[in-house]
Amino acid sequence: MRTVLRTALIAALAGTSALSAAASAPASPPPVSQEQLDTWKETLSNWGRWGAEDEKGTLNLITPDVRVAAAGEVREGISVSLEREIVPVHVAPDAQGPEPRAAVVQRMLSGPPARMTGATDRLSIVAHGYTETHFDAFGHHFHDGKMYNGFSALENVKMDSGLARGDIAAFADGVFTRGVLIDIPALKGVEWLEPGTPVTVADLEAWEKRSGVTIRSGDAVFVRTGRWARERAKGKWDIAKSAAGLDASVIPWMHDRNIAMLGSESALSVVPIPASSQITNPDDYLPAHNFALVTLGMPLLDNADLDALAQTAERLKRSTFLFTVAPIRVKAGTGATVNPIATF
Repeated sequence: MRTVLRTALIAALAGTSALSAAASAPASPPPVSQEQLDTWKETLSNWGRWGAEDEKGTLNLITPDVRVAAAGEVREGISVSLEREIVPVHVAPDAQGPEPRAAVVQRMLSGPPARMTGATDRLSIVAHGYTETHFDAFGHHFHDGKMYNGFSALENVKMDSGLARGDIAAFADGVFTRGVLIDIPALKGVEWLEPGTPVTVADLEAWEKRSGVTIRSGDAVFVRTGRWARERAKGKWDIAKSAAGLDASVIPWMHDRNIAMLGSESALSVVPIPASSQITNPDDYLPAHNFALVTLGMPLLDNADLDALAQTAERLKRSTFLFTVAPIRVKAGTGATVNPIATF
């Protein structure tokens, strides 16, 4: 009898463990075909929504009323940087030849001991990539040779003069709006998402339910995957080939929520594209990222460091804050390194 009961108990426990494992396992995202994605490019497009000459895209959703309401998010007076600290590669002042391949290169131009009254330097900064925190302009990506609002890439992007349309200077007035943190590792009770983990609409809406915050028109939304926490624990890996991020199936949600801008800890999209989707157009190699920039006209903040933000949000028990950022006003630039600020 005891043997029978013990066997039944073991079986029951095994069944409970299996159910727990199944509950914690990430759900497979809905498949997205190239045909579906191409249809969304037509039905979800913001081209012309704010006029044929518009170059601000979804930043138009940050109305005066939205800004005034966002100011009310400042209660504790605590500010947190969302920028990943930059450690430049240094080259000698008299170094000859091409500069090293690095996101940021610093060359000292003057200083001690030759000049004891001060120091100057030159910084060479690559606007994009997977290291420094940066703001993407619309001229950074194209679909079928066109950037946001239908502007031709061939007509407006020149290798000898940069961008005539869709440059980072279009965002010179900056962003001042409510920020919302979506902390997916906290939602799932883990320290980080493993590279290649897709974030789905179900995940995003589960976070809304848990936090009690519904994303609204004009918000700046930040999706944390725990990239930097994982890097500290396990070391660097090729983030361009394997990254947790938004699945392509999230695209209609991005449109329907009228989000003003999106930020993430890599380049927004999950990499590689999940096997359940059949996306074949090279223009769509980062489906959510490229769709946001080109079709939605939604500015993106890549490679943000959201760890301090997440810690502060947890300590204060709130996931909303005043978000501010303003890129340097570089005419013809495809993007800019920035230091975004969250203020609680």
